Amino acid sequence: MLRVLQVVDGAGASIVVAWDGEGAARAVKGVSSTYDLAMQAIAAGQTLAERIDAAGLGDSIDLEKAAAEGRLALPIAHPDPAHFVVAGTGLTHLGSADGRDKMHKAAQAAEKPTDSMRMFLMGVEGGKPKPGEVGVQPEWFYKGNGSQLRATGSDLVSPAFALDGGEEPELAAIYLIGPDGTPFRVGFCLANEFSDHVTEKGNYLWLAHSKLRQAALGAELIVGDLPQHVEGTSRVRRGDKVIFEKPFLSGEANMSHTIANLEHHNFKYDVFRQPGDLHVHFFGTATLSFSDDIKTEAGDVFEISAAPFKLPLVNRLAVAAAEPVTIKKL
Repeated sequence: MLRVLQVVDGAGASIVVAWDGEGAARAVKGVSSTYDLAMQAIAAGQTLAERIDAAGLGDSIDLEKAAAEGRLALPIAHPDPAHFVVAGTGLTHLGSADGRDKMHKAAQAAEKPTDSMRMFLMGVEGGKPKPGEVGVQPEWFYKGNGSQLRATGSDLVSPAFALDGGEEPELAAIYLIGPDGTPFRVGFCLANEFSDHVTEKGNYLWLAHSKLRQAALGAELIVGDLPQHVEGTSRVRRGDKVIFEKPFLSGEANMSHTIANLEHHNFKYDVFRQPGDLHVHFFGTATLSFSDDIKTEAGDVFEISAAPFKLPLVNRLAVAAAEPVTIKKL
């Protein structure tokens, strides 16, 4: 299973790395970024694997050493972060409605299904359409642009005004829009779709506010198809103690929507098909430490791991200093 990574060398330059997950990781010749590699593949009418074969492989890269030295970068980045759209879908996984439903039930009568539960059930009934048909659209949210993304080993910084900084262990896919507006899926990666669950709990219409936070992507970009069943573990460490540990499931066997249906409803909007733009799309989760009444604190460490990914996604929670914003009149 081909994986593409980006590693920073001792001089601060980016190295594109190809790895099968077992043998030696090798530098890809002739490119300085995964973005350039993907653009070259599109221009040549090749897959990423074919483009890497054509470019050739160079020196071996010690990924364990790179991780220890904090040199594992985001698996892909855009030269202009404003052209990297960060978004996702929720209530897409079987069981994912439970935690959300608990948060929102207080705002509605007990005998009336919450909007979250109704959205979830719509996905269960119509999220996996037959070939040639369009399924029900999912919940969708926006998280910002590429400036919000953090690599493994970096801090996830919660704004000073946030009421919570909680992990969301899940998978994400990266897309590059070709010159003719065609979205190309570059690959899949581990992700932490970091959110403010206390704000969301206050009123479900604050979901949009709660999602405008940083997010982390794992170092490996798995090229090709995602396994039907993906099982991982989400942990929160506080000092030497693990204060939360639970499995999480993903892959279409554990989802109420097909990935193709989620992709269709994201890229049906032409504003998301601008040539040269990158997109990361978070596919959702059903496992949150917040649902187990964990209140995270600055210094806590989130650890997300899942096969077939070989490298974990590890980030420490930090809280930003208050930053007053003054609006000036022109």
